[in-house]
Amino acid sequence: MAKSVDSRSEYAIGVFDSGVGGLTVLNALRQALPEEHLVYLGDTARVPYGTKSALSVRRYAEQAVCALSSRQIKAIVVACNTASAMALEHLQACYPDLLVLGVIEPGADAACRVSQQGHIGVIATESTTNNQAYQKAILRLRPDARIRAQACSLFVALAEEGWHEGDLVEQIVARCLQPLLVADSQFPLDTLVLGCTHFPALRGAIAAVTGDDIQLVDSAQTTAEAVKCELEAKALQNKNQIRGSLTFLVTDGPERFARVATNFFNERIDPGSVELIDIQHYASEC
Repeated sequence: MAKSVDSRSEYAIGVFDSGVGGLTVLNALRQALPEEHLVYLGDTARVPYGTKSALSVRRYAEQAVCALSSRQIKAIVVACNTASAMALEHLQACYPDLLVLGVIEPGADAACRVSQQGHIGVIATESTTNNQAYQKAILRLRPDARIRAQACSLFVALAEEGWHEGDLVEQIVARCLQPLLVADSQFPLDTLVLGCTHFPALRGAIAAVTGDDIQLVDSAQTTAEAVKCELEAKALQNKNQIRGSLTFLVTDGPERFARVATNFFNERIDPGSVELIDIQHYASEC
């Protein structure tokens, strides 16, 4: 018997991040699911989330999902590693009728698959590192893994300012990664998880510092694959053979968002098409 198609199949996928870093996830979704309508919300008024308390991040995430859910959304992708670490389970409980996915589980899965020895490093913001969400997710999949984590919040500023390569950037990256790379010479890393959606913008500089012996993993592509699988399993995939629409929402600075987005997104964003919204009045369903 053919699987019935959910009436929500033509609804959009909502994607939210604290700012522009989640556009790396949007890129991957655009490539894996070109027919899907995508609504991206960047909470640019309160970026970064990585230095905020768990209570604040959870409240911000609730408001972002509430704002997105008012726009005919069938799924939510939490494209912020910090929000995924601190608020994902809470959001899934709040919105049982929505497919809500984060970036940490797909990233952890990819790291476990590519790591030969199970010696895995994680770089992320301070909040994500302290929460140990990646460490816990990796150990659930690979209990024998040896994991080291390092907060590299400075990379966010470098990525947003377009400082992606060059000697100075590599020197900064090397200084930040040094504690992680030399921490345990008996168990040298073979895999490094880029545990913040900003970090893929610095992939070249990071690779220059880590060398060929360390595999770099970012969760954008694996998150897109996970979303595709979930949509197919729930008969929610849009079957239209036309390219889906893109909608951009921000909580502050549409012009700056469009300008900085060129560092993360493969398509030009017209500043005039970026909608400024106030999400602080949205009340959570919890």
